Amino acid sequence: MVAAVAFAEPNAPLKKKPISYTNLLLGASLNMFEVSTLGQPFEVIKTQLAANRGQSMAQALRAIYQRGGVLGFYQGLIPWAWIEASTKGAVLLFTASETEYRARVAGASPFLAGIAGGMVGGLAQAYTTMGFCTFMKTVEVTRHKSATKESTFKIAADIFKKEGIAGINKGVNAVALRQCTNWASRFGLTRFAQDAIVKARYGESANAQQKLSTADRIMASVIGGSLSCWNQPIEVIRVEMQSQVKTPGRPENMTIAKAAKWIHQNSGMAGFYRGAVPRVCLGVWQTLCMVTLGDYARAYFNTN
Repeated sequence: MVAAVAFAEPNAPLKKKPISYTNLLLGASLNMFEVSTLGQPFEVIKTQLAANRGQSMAQALRAIYQRGGVLGFYQGLIPWAWIEASTKGAVLLFTASETEYRARVAGASPFLAGIAGGMVGGLAQAYTTMGFCTFMKTVEVTRHKSATKESTFKIAADIFKKEGIAGINKGVNAVALRQCTNWASRFGLTRFAQDAIVKARYGESANAQQKLSTADRIMASVIGGSLSCWNQPIEVIRVEMQSQVKTPGRPENMTIAKAAKWIHQNSGMAGFYRGAVPRVCLGVWQTLCMVTLGDYARAYFNTN
């Protein structure tokens, strides 16, 4: 949700810089703030809708509230979302930051550099920590559809005994595909929007020294965060792969292809877009926290 050159102007001249390990701490801190505020409620709502594709928004909200009141919307926050946020934020900011900077040095435009940084950062975070954490968060939400009410720790232990590391990382390839396309879109589209705003405000000849205002940065992040949700079908597939609900006829060993076929058979094409509204809200909030706030944090700590 952040990038290296993200904090500079779209076409700013690049200076040689050392690798900044401060980005690890900044990324973890920003992601912890994001998930502990609005991030987890939006995550729970979109997962509820993606896993229960016959529910309306009102029914999903009611089901979540019945599970624990207001705290039901923060289900899975401790420890899974905190573990995920602190680790993936650090990996994402550091990896995407370095990749985007080096892409710019190689001559890439802000748009293409943003895409490169987002892709590499998204893949890195997915395969390091997100596979297990997203699996456990999904278990938190979907286990309530089962007859037995086991704890997520018990479910994780049973799966690990039966299937090993692969079992508790179920759906990691779908997570990687989602994160790769997510952050490529968020970084790339946000950079593109920033560049377009600068040119619209100051003309085609505008240089990078004409700074974007806070409102401009927020607008660019909203655009990038919203449009990056084009890959919602991947998210629904990811949830289905990680769901622990036993439904008659549901394939046991889910792959991306099997999950897509199962969703289409049971919910049609509309099923692939369940949870799109809360996901757009989540995407906007994540991009605001990690790009707009990240820009200012990196400028303050001089980690560009």
